[in-house]
Order: sequence, then C-alpha cells, then structure tokens
Amino acid sequence: MSTLVLDGGLATHLEALGADLRDELWSARLLLEDPALIRRVHADYFAAGAQVATTASYQASIPGFVKRGMSEQEAADLIALSVTLAVQARDEAGGGLVAASVGPYGAYLANGAEYTGDYDLDEDGLADWHRPRWEILAGSEADLLACETIPSFAEAKAISRLLEETPEVKAWIAFSCRDDRHLNDGTPIRRAAALFADNPQVLAVGVNCTSPSHISGLIRELAGFTVVAYPNSGETWDAEAQRWRGFADPVEYGDAARQWRDLGASFIGGCCRTTPEHVKRVREASAG
Repeated sequence: MSTLVLDGGLATHLEALGADLRDELWSARLLLEDPALIRRVHADYFAAGAQVATTASYQASIPGFVKRGMSEQEAADLIALSVTLAVQARDEAGGGLVAASVGPYGAYLANGAEYTGDYDLDEDGLADWHRPRWEILAGSEADLLACETIPSFAEAKAISRLLEETPEVKAWIAFSCRDDRHLNDGTPIRRAAALFADNPQVLAVGVNCTSPSHISGLIRELAGFTVVAYPNSGETWDAEAQRWRGFADPVEYGDAARQWRDLGASFIGGCCRTTPEHVKRVREASAG
C-alpha cells in the first residue's frame, strides 16, 4: 500500500498566521471568529503535499460551545462548518480526503487529561458525551472520522460502540501513548487496537500526539494492522510556563517518516508543532 500523507498541526499553523489560541476552545474558537483562516490552513497543507485535511473539530463540542453561551443548534452548526471549510479547501486544491476530527473527552476538559486518560466518566458516560458530535460528523461530507489522541481503553471502547451505531462510517483510530508500548493510561496498545481488529469500518489504527521517539516501537507493536502515525514534533509543553520547549527540524522529521514508512505505516503526517514544511518533508519521504 502506498503512503497516504496527512496534514500537520492545525493549531500550530493557525498560531504561525497570527491567531491567539489561548482559550479552552483552542482552535475551535476560530470556527466562530475567523473561519477563513482555518480554510487557509487547510489550503496551505494541501499545497505542501498533504492528501488529507483534518477538520478543526478536535476541541469543538456541543457542551464546549454551549458553555460559551451558544445554543445547541449554533454549536452543531459550528461543528458542521469545520467540515465545510475542509471540503472547500480540498475542492480548491483539486482533490484529497477530509477527515473529521473526533478529539478525546480530555480535550473538552482542557486540563491535559488526554495525556493521562484520567477521566471522570466511564465507558457509558464517554459514549454519551461523544455521541452528539459524532452524529453530526458522521452525517457530514467528511470522507472519514479521525478518532485521535485517544488516551484510554475506556474511551477506545466507547468509540468502538459508536462505530457499531453508525455502520456506514469509516474511521481511523489514533491513540496517544506514553512510551513505545502503552497508551497514556497504561493499556498495552495491542490490547486497545484489538478492539478494532478485522473491523471493515476502520481504515487504520495507530498513534498521534506522541513523541516521535516512540513511534517506531509502536508501529512494531501494531504488526498486522494498517497503521496511521502522526506524532508531534518532539518538543515538550511546559504547562507551568505555558510555552513549548525544545525545537524540531523538518528534515529530521522527514527522515523519521521514511523509517516509519519502511516499518509499515501507511498513513503518515504530523500533530502538535508540525508545520507545512514538516508535511512537505513527509511527502518527499513517502516518494523516496
């Protein structure tokens, strides 16, 4: 199977273009305040060689927008708008896929729980929380759902249930991991991935928003699966100082992407702190 090149960090490029995302809604705030900038980010990633646009719905949720004072219908309309913007950019670029981002419950909490899996909801509660947004995105023009940064076995099981409820939907499942074998809650990635084994709705299983240093090991753990891999840049977030520390070289990232491809990853892109230049290097690596 040839490599499908994903986009990079949507919020990262929004900030590079001048957006202030210091808000609980993060990139989803731009759906309300500057949707044209989101469409530009999608266009820039397509121009860099991405073949998939991931929508700005990662941090978007009905409760999150309602908390900001909107009606449930207004919130639903903004979630649907995230797909419309990506579709417009895709069509202007002349082709590609749109993956509707289904971010984790931890993204709504905005307390870093997506990096621990320490939730106050069980599997039933998580399925109920995800369902309203899931149904909006499942009924949209998106080609598939990108279930991403999933840190816990309970949330993976909730997503598996939602897939059963919507048999027409295609998806990939990307976990956030603390090392080269385990999800952030400590579950072995093979155990979590097994929830989706032989499921014709699931196009790929893998990892995102994880250090690049863990990706090769995680790909090896997922032998037998079609693998999606889009780690962060390798920089680390200093929560106390509210800033990123370290640096990442797109050339080095491209070299790593070539290794991930050779190990068997079929869907490769970037997450936090990756840019159109990173995606350009991934595209070159996928062809080399």
